[in-house]
Amino acid sequence: MERQGQVFVGIDVAKKRNAFAVAEDGREGQIRYLGEIDSTPEATVKLIRKLEDRYETIHFCYEAGPTGYGLYRQVRSLGHDCMVVAPSLIPRRASDRVKTNRRDAEGLARLLRSGELTSVWVPDETHESIRDLVRTKGIASEDYRRKRQHVSSFLLRHGRSYPGTATWGGRHLRWLDGQSFAHPAQRLAFQELLGAVRAAAERIGRIEAALVEFVPQWTMAPVVAALQSLRGIAFATATTLVAEAGDLRRFDHPRHLMAFLGLVPSERSTGEARRQGGITKTGNVRARTALVEAAWTYRHSADLGAAHQRRQLAVPEAIRGIAWKAQARLCARYRRLIAKGKRATVVTTAIARELVGFLWDIARHVDPMPTPGAVN
Repeated sequence: MERQGQVFVGIDVAKKRNAFAVAEDGREGQIRYLGEIDSTPEATVKLIRKLEDRYETIHFCYEAGPTGYGLYRQVRSLGHDCMVVAPSLIPRRASDRVKTNRRDAEGLARLLRSGELTSVWVPDETHESIRDLVRTKGIASEDYRRKRQHVSSFLLRHGRSYPGTATWGGRHLRWLDGQSFAHPAQRLAFQELLGAVRAAAERIGRIEAALVEFVPQWTMAPVVAALQSLRGIAFATATTLVAEAGDLRRFDHPRHLMAFLGLVPSERSTGEARRQGGITKTGNVRARTALVEAAWTYRHSADLGAAHQRRQLAVPEAIRGIAWKAQARLCARYRRLIAKGKRATVVTTAIARELVGFLWDIARHVDPMPTPGAVN
């Protein structure tokens, strides 16, 4: 049988079975539902081979979700184009109230043919592994925070209050170890809560040690090192930013990166009226949170501390110049906005948005390490 031109395949992915639909080329091209198959590599290969017997060029797409990028990599390894679609940017009719696997697959195939889908950036396997470890550290840190709160709440219920100011340091931990309770059940409960805090802290330590070991072997290690020249961005923050945002050079303009991080103002304008609101908070929440935390350091006067100078030793002079320009500008901007009566949280968000431009500029001056085994 003679093969036809090109076809567009929409896949509605799920845990156990994937639904496939095809849209043939041209405005009047037929849209057909192929049915559901097991979401196993073997079943996927079998279907793709059948499509190869009928069509010369095949384009695939599916929505980004909890199933990850395994299907994307498999399709690409078989020599076909594949797009992982941003779910929030899929055009949908307001009147559409019916959702089935078949309709989703057919809709993806139709939109892929018309070029109305927006793809997400897909990391390579090493990048995804580092990102998984960074996210695991975030989960462990949140668990550590909750367990500390459990200890504080327990003590508060029993009228115990630490007389010092800085908590969870050496003095506070010694004070905690010295607490005693009359009933053995309370003593056991307190020791279990305190043991959970120590176990959570040890877990974070293991993950941080693993990141210190793995990141220098990562292709993005030079970018991580360069970003640490900026104030407020140490190893953990730089690793989080690069792991979540990827290669910052893929953005054509820093405003695109700001939008990706959800740090641009929302807007609702009509006619001659222009109204701007708070930031959109779209995009990657982990990277945005890390940036806002880093921006708080710019409330102090511009200066280079000892730890900051050590981080800058391994970076070129041009990058150190960008970092100092960023610090001088952003510290002064923070003071000006505060003097105008702006709230500190609003000012810090504005500083984080402007800091993105300096991140993007530094990333353009750094080339990632070549991927092992890559051919130039």
